[in-house]
Amino acid sequence: MKRTLARPEKIAWARLARTPRIGPVSFHALVARYRTPSAALENLPALAALAPPSADRIEEELRGVEALGARLIASCEPDYPPLLAELDAPPPIIAIRGDATLLARPTVALVGAREGSAAGMMLAERIAADLGEAGIVVVSGLARGIDAAAHKGALATGTAAVLAGGLDKPYPPQNFKLHDMICERGAVISEAPLGTVARARDFPRRNNIISGLSRAVVVIEAALRSGSLITARAAADQGRDVMAAPGSPLDPRARGSNALIKQGATLVESAEDVIAALEALAGASRRPVSAGPLFGAATPAPGLAGRIAALLSPTPVHINDLARLLEQPAGVVAASLMELEMEGRAASLPGGFAATAGAAFS
Repeated sequence: MKRTLARPEKIAWARLARTPRIGPVSFHALVARYRTPSAALENLPALAALAPPSADRIEEELRGVEALGARLIASCEPDYPPLLAELDAPPPIIAIRGDATLLARPTVALVGAREGSAAGMMLAERIAADLGEAGIVVVSGLARGIDAAAHKGALATGTAAVLAGGLDKPYPPQNFKLHDMICERGAVISEAPLGTVARARDFPRRNNIISGLSRAVVVIEAALRSGSLITARAAADQGRDVMAAPGSPLDPRARGSNALIKQGATLVESAEDVIAALEALAGASRRPVSAGPLFGAATPAPGLAGRIAALLSPTPVHINDLARLLEQPAGVVAASLMELEMEGRAASLPGGFAATAGAAFS
């Protein structure tokens, strides 16, 4: 049930969400197990030696966020982005600066190469502008190249930028002016605490939020090993539509997007193609969301944690797949994974995925 949290409740919610080694899966499992974040915090010492941030520290963060004209929004609150809330384990708390209501409108992500070609950036800007004219909000990551072009194209109609660092630490410096314009006319989103400087390992988490906020992800120019392909993979895992603009086979920047098309991504050359693809797939169901059984109260079976730990590797695996392999209810697997995560033996990732602890970003 959606409800607005009172300030003490939000402080407890943020304290649990900011506790080291507690990812989205463990957070939601703890809340389901103890009913409230406050009760979960009280029971943390009995579960593992974890140190949540103090209430004063969270209150200081809240004041800092509010000073920016922004808000911390918990995943249980009614103004949390609806598509992001559909994920198996949505980010427990995010900060939004600007117009949060934009994220309740139809959304499409446009991502691509940081060193985009002139043709690629013009295409991204034109598609973004045309999508905006059609009432669609364009989501991207504020990076150089294709991302920046997409934001510029949709600036007049509504665009949302997702940061890897805190709201007060936008990146890169070349896009500070664009960032400020998006704050005034659109929305800027961050999962990271205020004051966090983005590191390389934080960008995959940002990419998961970009795709999670969007009905579809459109890739315009991407190398074979790139963050844009990580976003596309996250979109597919989340049940979002993946689309790509074709490029020259002689241009390394197009190899990743061309590869996506070979693998079944929808080929698009214009906003009309994107809109037509969305309309054609409007009746198709996205990947089933298991929020009910996943976060239901459950008691882990003896020895199950060890069996889960043996299955984990640096390659993320979805909790539903673990449950199927172990022939156990997803809620039981989530509860055992929570214990493993707090022992430092596993890590939960956005979208309901898990991996070995060393493979995850904190």
